[in-house]
Amino acid sequence: MTVAAENPAAEQVVELHRQTEILIDKGLPALAGMTEAAFRALVAPLEARLPEEPFVLVTSGAIVPLGRLAELASLKGKRGFTTMEAEDIARFAPTSDLTLPESPVYLIADVDTGGETLNVRPDDALPRMHAAGRTPLTLDEGLGLVLQHPEWLRERNCFEMLGSRAGDKRVTGIWVSKGSPRLGWCWGGNPHTWLGMASAARRIG
Repeated sequence: MTVAAENPAAEQVVELHRQTEILIDKGLPALAGMTEAAFRALVAPLEARLPEEPFVLVTSGAIVPLGRLAELASLKGKRGFTTMEAEDIARFAPTSDLTLPESPVYLIADVDTGGETLNVRPDDALPRMHAAGRTPLTLDEGLGLVLQHPEWLRERNCFEMLGSRAGDKRVTGIWVSKGSPRLGWCWGGNPHTWLGMASAARRIG
């Protein structure tokens, strides 16, 4: 059950506006073929549903192709990239057990990059996540997180997104390559000392 603040604190509203402007400054509305005003209007209803916990404003691939979204990320001036083909990225869809908001813009609350799952096989980490009452980030959400907090790739850890799969044994991840955020994939059966499994407490939209 989603629990949102009835009277969201002023600082949470300010934070929503800040994150909205970050996406606008990165050119997301232009890539989506909409005006900045239209994008702000799309986000505005979320003001009434802000959670008490920290949150991240994310968009779905229905607005901007995910490969292009990866290119909007940057870390200390170095632009994000991917070597995955657009058709391959599109194969990674949210898993059937996830319930996503209908709106193409929504919030993920209490996000964790999965430091406790470093060096754990993704296939083994998912049951732990579910047992803790948390939900794995989708590919869209992971990219949205890096757009808002690229510094977390350095300050916390790089991560994989178990909430989107392509019908094979791969999982997508975001890590730092030559100083830039990179979208790629790894095998679900292989652990990595530098990749955690990102999750959230819930989605609000």
